[in-house]
Amino acid sequence: MLEQLTDRPLEKLKLFSLKGVQMRTFHITWLMFFVCFFGWFGLAPLMPTIRDEMGLSKNEVGNLIIASVSSTIIARLIIGRLCDVWGPRKTAITMLLVGSVPVLLVGLAKDYATLLLFRAAIGIIGASFVITQFHCSVMFDQKVKGTANAVAGGLGNLGGGITNMVMPMIFAAIVAFGYTSQEAWRYAMILPGIMMWGAAWLYYKYTQDTPAGNYSEIGKQEGGHAPTDWRVLADWRIWALTAAYAVCFGVEITFDNIAALYFVDTFQLSQASAGFWAGVFGAMNLFARAIGGMISDRAGRQSGLRGKGLLLGVLLLLEGTGIILFAQAGSIVLAIFAMLSFALFLKMANGATYGIVPFVNEKNVGMVSGIVGAGGNLGGMMFGFLFKAESISYATAFLYIGVAVIMVAALVFATGFNRERMASEEGAFEGASALEVKS
Repeated sequence: MLEQLTDRPLEKLKLFSLKGVQMRTFHITWLMFFVCFFGWFGLAPLMPTIRDEMGLSKNEVGNLIIASVSSTIIARLIIGRLCDVWGPRKTAITMLLVGSVPVLLVGLAKDYATLLLFRAAIGIIGASFVITQFHCSVMFDQKVKGTANAVAGGLGNLGGGITNMVMPMIFAAIVAFGYTSQEAWRYAMILPGIMMWGAAWLYYKYTQDTPAGNYSEIGKQEGGHAPTDWRVLADWRIWALTAAYAVCFGVEITFDNIAALYFVDTFQLSQASAGFWAGVFGAMNLFARAIGGMISDRAGRQSGLRGKGLLLGVLLLLEGTGIILFAQAGSIVLAIFAMLSFALFLKMANGATYGIVPFVNEKNVGMVSGIVGAGGNLGGMMFGFLFKAESISYATAFLYIGVAVIMVAALVFATGFNRERMASEEGAFEGASALEVKS
């Protein structure tokens, strides 16, 4: 049993602390998500090179984007259920070890067909997000779940920005050692695979399923969990959250996939410069998603779930407006300004969405997290079809996406997120400080 200060969920997020199993788990689970995100999108900033080597058409590039996110839809549903049954610790270790295989071996792809298969297989590790959100929901009290989920999610999503910045540098370093560009992108993908092995070891060594112990230690044995309550599917709020996540996180992973190519083709940037600006988009997860979660917790303390829902609707509305402006930008300066604007609200919306998820159905948090998380990838898959169409320019595709985001914002406003137990929920939010930063 790991040394721990308490066997109860924490009521404060001590961001710079590693004391207690809760905070150790918090840091390891976001690091696990970060590493998976790094591997998931490791190929994205190198796509200009890969496209030229394999002679890929716009349609084929679009199919690669779709494959990278569509496989994650099913994976997130499965992973969410496994977290309920196996526990997040065993689920994370298994996913990391299995998912590292296609990451390490994608360099063996010699043509479009095999690259497409590897890209789909790598998409499995995108389900790591569900584990992170589930594990944080278990380790922290409901007063601070929104903040903990948002901070962990933001730090994990940061992997998408870092990989856009770092992979071109790794690629350039390998080329500098005398390898060809065709060899360099293949060798570069070995790094995230090894990082995933390290994350699996950390998860095994230093985490546990709950503050009180692993499922096997507290009598929550595999297969002993209550059967899936499929009635959750009748809750409209879950589908509203799924749609919301489709147009915030779904847009994020779409942009992570297409940004480097968009900047290269539209503004004639180099692969390294395009990767840098795409990385800046992802790097905003360092603070923006956390801010969304913290504001969501504050709204919850003041107005319950209804307040959280109204906040989410406003953020989506601002995100959609920013994307429309980005689509119409005629210069790189205006494009970057618009990108930073919509990125801020997009990532805050990510945090605000999962500031609501743990409270919709407390007995099926894993399943709800999986459904909503899968919605993010469903959105990414659907948006991917816009970028493969020969008749639609990338700018027009972004314009359509912006309109879709605004439409979903209207849906969220209409949902309201009222519930019969609203009074008891509001009581749970009262009197808590969302974030305590201390060592």
